[in-house]
Amino acid sequence: MSKIFNLPDLGEGLPDAEIREWHVKAGDKVKIDQPLVSMETAKAVVEVPSPQDGVIEKLYGSPNDVIITGHPLVAFADESSRQDEGTVVGHIESSGQTVSDDFIVGAASDNGSAQKIKATPAVRNLARQLNVDLSKVKATGPHGVITAADVEAFKADGRVAASANTKGFEPLRGVRRAMLQSMVQSHEEIVPVSIFDDADIDAWKPNSDITVRLIQAMIDACKKEPSLNAYYDHLQAARQLHPEVNLGLAMDMPEGLFVPVIHHAEKLSASELRQWIERLKKEVQARNTPPEMFKSATITLSNFGKFAGRYASPIIVPPMVAILGVGRLHEAVVAIDGKPAVHKILPLSLTFDHRAVTGGEATRFLAAVMESLAQPEV
Repeated sequence: MSKIFNLPDLGEGLPDAEIREWHVKAGDKVKIDQPLVSMETAKAVVEVPSPQDGVIEKLYGSPNDVIITGHPLVAFADESSRQDEGTVVGHIESSGQTVSDDFIVGAASDNGSAQKIKATPAVRNLARQLNVDLSKVKATGPHGVITAADVEAFKADGRVAASANTKGFEPLRGVRRAMLQSMVQSHEEIVPVSIFDDADIDAWKPNSDITVRLIQAMIDACKKEPSLNAYYDHLQAARQLHPEVNLGLAMDMPEGLFVPVIHHAEKLSASELRQWIERLKKEVQARNTPPEMFKSATITLSNFGKFAGRYASPIIVPPMVAILGVGRLHEAVVAIDGKPAVHKILPLSLTFDHRAVTGGEATRFLAAVMESLAQPEV
């Protein structure tokens, strides 16, 4: 018999994590708070410490395996070792459940009774189509509801396991796997509408900080149209407007897309915004961004135009209701007092959730962004 330590919530609200490297092996004696394993989440690599003194009896998983939060990670042979529920990862909880080595994940709820499944008819139908047993799916939706993203992710894990030797296919892991889940969730929940326009920025000084100006323009627009700086709860059919602007800033990296958050951006000066942008870039590149820096975004900016493309339909990640995409800066001929002139133009693409935002609110928001960007620098 052994005592199971389940994978704790690593502080990001993610449903699972991927094993990157074990620091222990079966038979090792460990001390409380000693690092057991490096786990890769969608945003960072986190060291998971031992919750107790003891002897490692079994490791659940190998490098690159995905472990669901709350499922077995390590088995301890010494059941008398002391426990510590508060460790450096945050509030890590160790399981008091004593099981044998043939423990099967997800067979029943903690009290041994049948698992209660919460899922919409659409999700249940999807599960039937994909031949997925909902009792084995980890729910990540509000109030323990299983989402379509949960079903898709569970099925994807099964496909990876079944086709591990399939030539030419690479399993989506880490950041890309989290993107898969977010995109499926967005497709299931959001009713997106995109509108496009061009901002004339010819009044800007040379070498102006485009990202900072965009953030400041979005802050101005949020003050005029707060409906786009909001959350929508589709289960309650309710929205929540935010007085603060926690701006998610999309960053493209080789591992995938990261969206760290500048909290209370409305309180920061231009120089302070630039300092935060540079700090977040360095932390994301080094994969050591604190988990809290990926939480609580209320609206998102995606500057995809530094690579290519003028317009797009950016994807909203629930519970947010809006994202602004910025295309490639270019010169274009415009009419000024009835005469042609060449001006610098910044294409804008705004996607909003039409369940929570009206067309009027969205167009007024975009107009406010354009008006702010058209102003010369102070």
